[in-house]
Amino acid sequence: MVDIGAPGLEGSILAHTLRLGESSGAVKKGAVLTKHDIERLRRSGYAQIMVAQLEPGDVHENEAAQTLAASLADPSTTASDASTGRCNLHAAQTGLLALDRNRIDAMNRVSESITMATLPERSLVQPETMVATVKVIPFAVPRTDLDRCVEILAGSRVLHVTPLRSFDAGLVLTELPGVSQALLERASRTQRARLSVLGSRVRREIRCKHSTRAVARAISTLRDEGCNPILLLGASAIVDRGDVIPSGLVAAGGEVVHLGMPVDPGNLLMLGRLEDRTVFGLPGCARSLNPSGFDLVLQRFFAGEPVDSAMISGLGVGGLLKEIPGRPMPRNLSAPRSKKTVAAVVLAAGASRRMGEKNKLLLPVDGIPMVARVVDALQQSRVQRIIVVTGHEPERVTEALAGREIEIVHNPSYADGIATSIRTGVAALGEDVDGALMALADMPWVSTDVINRLIDAFTADGELSIFIPMFGRKRGNPVLWASQHFSELLALSGDVGGKALFHRHSAAICYVDVESAGVNIDLDTPEALQELGIRADEKPGS
Repeated sequence: MVDIGAPGLEGSILAHTLRLGESSGAVKKGAVLTKHDIERLRRSGYAQIMVAQLEPGDVHENEAAQTLAASLADPSTTASDASTGRCNLHAAQTGLLALDRNRIDAMNRVSESITMATLPERSLVQPETMVATVKVIPFAVPRTDLDRCVEILAGSRVLHVTPLRSFDAGLVLTELPGVSQALLERASRTQRARLSVLGSRVRREIRCKHSTRAVARAISTLRDEGCNPILLLGASAIVDRGDVIPSGLVAAGGEVVHLGMPVDPGNLLMLGRLEDRTVFGLPGCARSLNPSGFDLVLQRFFAGEPVDSAMISGLGVGGLLKEIPGRPMPRNLSAPRSKKTVAAVVLAAGASRRMGEKNKLLLPVDGIPMVARVVDALQQSRVQRIIVVTGHEPERVTEALAGREIEIVHNPSYADGIATSIRTGVAALGEDVDGALMALADMPWVSTDVINRLIDAFTADGELSIFIPMFGRKRGNPVLWASQHFSELLALSGDVGGKALFHRHSAAICYVDVESAGVNIDLDTPEALQELGIRADEKPGS
């Protein structure tokens, strides 16, 4: 502790954040004190403060963190500004994270005061995903330690996001008598969504009988049309090399390179070759977008890594992606699998400022007030509760929803931004809700089918916790959040929605492919109404 008037205090580093009273702000921990800072602290009544002072040869924590981040400079990443000794690195492109573990470990051994943490190697990342953080723990570090770390990190890439190559894939779906077209449609959408996330597409899809001859003919057609890779999803799982899918590949002139993989789910994967084409026989779990061994292999293939028997056989360590109760002896076999409770929170508090004098939520869409149309789609879905958050003109919004089985909660602070409405809605959920579907009241074309698809994805795999609809290559709304994120949603502030949490939890996101552009259409302006044929002067029911 030093007296506030002690000589030499200017230039010292504040050890703790000190508040300056109501509406006066604070001087934050780690600040290099100026004359102005010292005077503000004195006027606020501080007689003594705790500070750190640099010794000759010391480097301030922020400068040290920024220097280390700069030594990792790479066009595939970007570095944030340093603050409180921390500098974060974010991906600049979609790809797989490549790391030089030996040099990262060596850097972390130089000093307990200098640290670097990263995502796991070969993590699939999107632009702006945080891939690493550099943290200098004390207020300063010796220049000699910093220089040693920079020396270790210098040279070739220590941390790099390998971009994914774009492919035009071919897809074969086989059919057996009694297989529903709805099942095939879901399987098709899933593969298209899987490739879309990786920046590629299904160029041609063929559906055929589950027979060797039909599969061989389909493979040959896709080869002749230039498709690569070729994805084969059979109506039944591949059990051995003599099964329909492997036999069809051989009949088309190809070869089976590897069958099976030490990853669960995903054991029944086939890797094949046909001339210069790569052929994948997909495991049954690939019908879902939940992570599987097929995703691990496909990501590496798209990143340009060799995909062969050696690579697949080396995936066993860390290959237990998920326990499946239907298989022998899972650890939680005795634990009951409960059905998840999903509630919807409809955000209907906004003042529609961009719309002018009209409250857009009350405008008719196909003769029904916009907010009521959103609630009706939810009522026909499998959500168990519907909570509507009101704000602007609450009486009129409530009147528009008359006769519907909903709960209405009012947000008196709605003018402070959407985060206040999210907090109001989440606070009303209680403790018995497993997931919350955040729905926007100005998106009247989100269908019941879309809502149920999100709920189906949520109940299928508790390991994923944020479910976002995707139409084409664009993510949309509503978003389904598992309850472990409620505390973070309650901590949002200002005009910031849940999107602010996506980067933090990128590994927990499941993108659910949908066939409706309604997940991307909201109505904010009179021009948007006009484009969609909605008259602002029309009354509901007219």
